Amino acid sequence: MLRFNKKDLNTLNKIISSRRDIRGNNFINKKVSKKKLNIILESALKAPSVGYSQPWHFKIIEDKNLKDKVYNQFEISYKKSFKKFENRPLYKKLKLEGIKESPINIAVFYKKPKKEILGQTYMKKSGEYSVVCAICNMWLTARALNLGLGWVSIVKPKKIRKILNVSKEYKLIGYLCIGYSKDFLKEPELKTIGWEKKKSLKESILK
Repeated sequence: MLRFNKKDLNTLNKIISSRRDIRGNNFINKKVSKKKLNIILESALKAPSVGYSQPWHFKIIEDKNLKDKVYNQFEISYKKSFKKFENRPLYKKLKLEGIKESPINIAVFYKKPKKEILGQTYMKKSGEYSVVCAICNMWLTARALNLGLGWVSIVKPKKIRKILNVSKEYKLIGYLCIGYSKDFLKEPELKTIGWEKKKSLKESILK
């Protein structure tokens, strides 16, 4: 049986604590090797999935024209969201993506199964949650490789799917930007600028 020690736990905790959402103002112009990209993708395949369904699918985007189209869709969605944050002018100043700056973009999709899946009888979205677990693995593995990863969520999934020419049976779960970063902040940016306060463990436990 494989067992871990305190040193392993400390290393894992260090990687988890150092994970950051990297944006376009931090990516540098340095190519990511295919070997490292494969390590990140392989880590996704080791994620837990309900009923061992493994419902994840990946579309790797390096083409500049495709990135530009995705970015244009982001811009439309980003500007439309201004009204939702009218009382928070800082929103317009935030750099919230790295689509064009990062050398690799990965669109992560969920494919709905055609058969019944063990464990999904009542919690239908648990298949999508499994894909999120895969993304989390990718994020932590990227950090362990000293690569930055940013998750772009201000996009319309159906629009991105059409841009990437992916069929309707796939649902976009995450759009990721991957590349080398000039820096990894000591604290999450939104915490540092006071966008939100850190939640304590006590506050997170229901009574």
